Amino acid sequence: MRLSSRSLTALVTGALVACATVSAPLVVTAPVAQARACSNSGTGIPIPIVNKLFPRGGSAIGPQKAMPAYDAGGTRTIGWVTGPKSRNQTFTRFGISGTDVGVAWDNGRGETLMAFGDTFGNCLSGDQQWRHNVLLRSTDGNLADGLRINGRGFAREMFGAVGVEGIEKTAIPTAGISIGGKQYVNYMSVRAWGPPSIWYTNYSAIAVSNNNGRSWYTPRQSIRVNAGISIPTPADWPSFQAGDAKFQQSAYAKGGGADAGWVYQYGTPNGRFGSAYVARFRANDILDRSRYQYWNGGAWVGSPDAARPIVRGPVTELSVSWSPYLNRYVMLDSPRGVLLRTAARPQGPWSPPRRVAPAGLELYAPMMLPTSPALRGTGPELYFNGTRWEDYNVMLVRTTVRR
Repeated sequence: MRLSSRSLTALVTGALVACATVSAPLVVTAPVAQARACSNSGTGIPIPIVNKLFPRGGSAIGPQKAMPAYDAGGTRTIGWVTGPKSRNQTFTRFGISGTDVGVAWDNGRGETLMAFGDTFGNCLSGDQQWRHNVLLRSTDGNLADGLRINGRGFAREMFGAVGVEGIEKTAIPTAGISIGGKQYVNYMSVRAWGPPSIWYTNYSAIAVSNNNGRSWYTPRQSIRVNAGISIPTPADWPSFQAGDAKFQQSAYAKGGGADAGWVYQYGTPNGRFGSAYVARFRANDILDRSRYQYWNGGAWVGSPDAARPIVRGPVTELSVSWSPYLNRYVMLDSPRGVLLRTAARPQGPWSPPRRVAPAGLELYAPMMLPTSPALRGTGPELYFNGTRWEDYNVMLVRTTVRR
């Protein structure tokens, strides 16, 4: 998108207002007299979901069904993570009957935090208990029989959004990481949903929590405005660099092997059409983007404008992790089924993609679980959260990596 100077000023002002929202993710509330899970009703599907999945019309999603059984080629569906039919009973325990994404990371103390995107709950309430994002937790270290979520209580928004189409429709987490006892979530401010696989973002930014995810704030210098232009700004102001459009969605990976000590941010544009890019920084510099370096195809340089693709598009929502088992980096995305790539270095070259889940499963946003044996160096099993379109809920999938 390209904006006038007046629009840029309005955008930054609106972004800072939206970023000011802070709330606790889990609060126990009194039960409602009547409740019906939106994704388990067959009718009354929330309008925000219809607009998101079918911006040009089409059939709305239906009730959550039994988990699709798939077991082939080293990949197997394990169980629903969210929804009324999940073992976690997220509708009755957390007020979640439908959600997506499920970005997962270790909080630095052995607890897995998971940030989900657009979420709804009780279809009989006036707003269908709509939330732009929620956080859930797990201490389950054995995923072979499914992923158990801890706690109980209505899952509140992590951070808010204006909620108006054409201004700021929603704010969706795309990556998470723990550094120095703090939690960092990269998210995108979605202005509007466009044609299939395209959405329009105002900016991406980093939300920070000092209390293990109970409240969040967004430092304004972390904002990457999707303006398509470069404008010099003070260090503590949002960035206006054309290259920031390449990092509207992200994945974080801590460096392994020769890259230990670096943190890598993988970026894609606003949708499922663009290429993937990579930046690196030292852990303590996550909020100081003047110290970020970008891969330009031959060297690490200081400008996001110079970043060159490491994987050619279309690249979708992705996750990247170092695998001690493989001694390589692993990347998952899902343009036509779930694809797996590996690389010896974070910038590649990346291997040709191997399809580990078919397009027929209708999965998107494959987010690796940090407790996977392949990411701990104890075995070839790699577990990931994948969202299924038709049910609008997240399931756990296991695949195996190959040395």
